[in-house]
Amino acid sequence: MLEARLPTAVTLKRILDAVKDLVSDANLDCSDAGIALQAMDTSHVALVSLVLRSEGFDPFRCDRAMSLGVNFGTLSKVLKCADNNDILTLKAAEDSDVLNLTFESPKSERISEFDIKLMDVDAEHLGIPETEYSATVTLPSSEFARICNDMTVLGETVSISVVKDSIKFTSKGESGSGNVILRSSKSADKEGMDVTIALEEPVDLAFSLKYLKMFSKAASLAPQVSLSMSADVPLLVEYAMDEELGHIRFYLAPKLDDEE
Repeated sequence: MLEARLPTAVTLKRILDAVKDLVSDANLDCSDAGIALQAMDTSHVALVSLVLRSEGFDPFRCDRAMSLGVNFGTLSKVLKCADNNDILTLKAAEDSDVLNLTFESPKSERISEFDIKLMDVDAEHLGIPETEYSATVTLPSSEFARICNDMTVLGETVSISVVKDSIKFTSKGESGSGNVILRSSKSADKEGMDVTIALEEPVDLAFSLKYLKMFSKAASLAPQVSLSMSADVPLLVEYAMDEELGHIRFYLAPKLDDEE
């Protein structure tokens, strides 16, 4: 039996908004540690890894490990029936073929209940190796989302270069080019607006803007995002949510020199 209660439905809504365009069907791996997701897009270019710790739910119960195959399009539609402040409870009985969602208003004057049919999702669980990155940049999530949108004006690929005290995003297309430079800085006025750079050696890599725009949809989950890069390994884009709840990570293979 699985029972997992989130204090507000908006958290799961935001997670689904961030992953549903990348992955259509996936397994939610449930255990006494919490709920996890790992899935690749159909092109095998990007991977998403989600961890929702049991401590972020109240209560959380999972009697035995189970995988729940879910269509994210259907789940997203059902979640639209919930108000952002509704209490959300996920339930699944052992060997059940449905995932039950209950939305309860804060004062319990309205309760909605939906059952989603579960699927058999054949997905390989990949081992993600620990990587020592050459550069890790932490910046405001809202700024990252803005840059991803701005860069698409002129091109489909963005080059990201990191040196000692700055990160530069450059996009080129047939009609022109543009770039944005962020310098290492500390904000005394607003929490989460710092730009910090940890650098072992400079990096300069190119990535698909289409995927970065998808990743930036997770900006509402955390005030800051970290970008970790090294030559010849996938970019890691990580949003650390509430300390107890967990994190969402995206991995994206860099574009090779001979790719358009």
